[in-house]
This record gives sequence, C-alpha cells and structure tokens, in this order.
Amino acid sequence: MAKITIFLAITGLSAYFLGAINGSIIASMNIFNKDVRRFGSGNAGLTNFARTFGVKGAVIVILVDVIKTVAAVMIGRLLLGSVGYPMIGKLFAGFCTMLGHVYPAYYRFHGGKAVLCVGTLAWMADWRIGLICWAIFFVIVVFTKYVSLGSMISVAFFPIGIWAFDYTGLEGVLGLLCTLLLIFAHRENIAKLIRGTENKLNIGGRKS
Repeated sequence: MAKITIFLAITGLSAYFLGAINGSIIASMNIFNKDVRRFGSGNAGLTNFARTFGVKGAVIVILVDVIKTVAAVMIGRLLLGSVGYPMIGKLFAGFCTMLGHVYPAYYRFHGGKAVLCVGTLAWMADWRIGLICWAIFFVIVVFTKYVSLGSMISVAFFPIGIWAFDYTGLEGVLGLLCTLLLIFAHRENIAKLIRGTENKLNIGGRKS
C-alpha cells in the first residue's frame, strides 16, 4: 500500500508539472513576442492561438501538449503498472496533466482547456476510445464550426467508452473526472453558446 501511495504521489506531481508547460504561451511569447492570453478569448489554448496568430507556430503548440501528455501517461503507466494498475496509472496521470494545463503554477494558474491533453489521453488509454472520441469531435466541428461544442460532447464519451470496454468502475470514475474538468474549463464557452455569441472556427481570421 505504501508503494502505491508513493507511486501515486510521484505520478500526480510529475504529471501536474508536465501539464503546466503551456505550448501556446511558449510559442506566442517566443515567436510573436506577445502573450496569447491577452488576445481573443484570453485562453492559452490551441484554438485561441490559431485564431489569433494563424497556423504559424501551431505545430509547436500541438507538439508540446501531445508530448507532455504522452510523457506523463507513460510515467503513470510504468509506475502504477508495476503494482498491477496500468490503466489507473494512465488515467490518473492524464487527469493530473489536464489539471496542470488548466491551472498551471508556472503561469499564475491561468492556462488552457486541456482539449489536446484529454484527446491524447484517450488514444493512450485505449485506441478504440480515442477513435470514437476524435471521430465525434471532428463530425461536430465540421458541421457546427464550434470547437468548444465538439470538445465537450466528444469528451463526454470518454468515460462511457471506458465502461463500455469493460474497464473497472474506478477507471471509469477517473475518466469522468477528466470529462468534468474539461467541461468546467469550458464554462464561459457554455454561456456564450447559450447566448449565441460563441466564436466559430476561423483559423487565422485575426491578424497578429
């Protein structure tokens, strides 16, 4: 039990601080000498970055968010997997990565919405779940042009997929926590969707 507790602590802390590394802020500050959080929606995420600065630098944002999530999930898989809980290790690490991304200690707890983080986690948890979530995301975004709506609806299928493919109840709960965190991070988008003022996808629509 002590070993599991130690491994959980190591996984959680390492995943959080990896998650707190924000690709949007790094790219906007180093490529454009501007802080992405001062533009558009004020969010330090890929969508606001691309909408504000265009596609230039977006590859860096994607790589940072994907690599940090992969690294964190692999740590969780390795540590918790060594004591018989590989899936829990992956999901717990993924959740902590999302937490770090949304509330990064490096940036005064003002981060992004962890869409790429949970999207990467879904693939690493089970490719079938990842395929379902991403397919739903793309269909919704293509037809509505609302990235926020696609993100929230697709991630709602994350815990459903976990339970559907016969993982344990605890694993499903961790998946549900990931879903709730992402939806909470989109609370302002929900209000805008209700009011009809949410921005539609328009990459590079604003000049930097």
